[in-house]
Amino acid sequence: MKVTPTTIPDVLIIEPKVFGDARGFFYESFNQKAFNEATELDVNFVQDNHSRSAKGVLRGLHYQVQQPQGKLVRVVRGAVFDVAVDIRKGSPTFGKWEGIELTEDNHKQLWVPPGFAHGFVVLSDSADFLYKTTEYYAPAHDRCIAWNDPEIGIDWPLTIEPSLSAKDQQGIGLRDAETYSPCEPA
Repeated sequence: MKVTPTTIPDVLIIEPKVFGDARGFFYESFNQKAFNEATELDVNFVQDNHSRSAKGVLRGLHYQVQQPQGKLVRVVRGAVFDVAVDIRKGSPTFGKWEGIELTEDNHKQLWVPPGFAHGFVVLSDSADFLYKTTEYYAPAHDRCIAWNDPEIGIDWPLTIEPSLSAKDQQGIGLRDAETYSPCEPA
């Protein structure tokens, strides 16, 4: 597995070794020991999630203000533009974002650490998006930052108006959002 830091060093691009030929391909999508060794993180995952979305669906920017979730995300069908936003007060990259295209063909994964808001937009006709989390979903602590907050300035590759859930339509600006204090574990 190849691990590449992004412009936000805590956000990592993970590329598994893919074995392919004319018949198809095989790769180990996750191995706890290999992940921890390659990333130098001591991470344990507690929940796997799977979402399917149509073209133009934008989900995010989501996070949990308590029980912050680290996420290992990937696409097994279609393509998405995936985004992580640092919302850790005092971080040198607070308010900065990192984005990457995840596709069924490039097999890339993105490590979104705890303390980050996360979102994606579907670029293909539909996409199946899988992610592992380091904490359980806690609806009472679920929060949403506006996907189009000008202070963050995400350059979404949109060719159509995004389709948003009611929750995502109510997202607020980073300036007004609950974020993580430097003394809080994230």
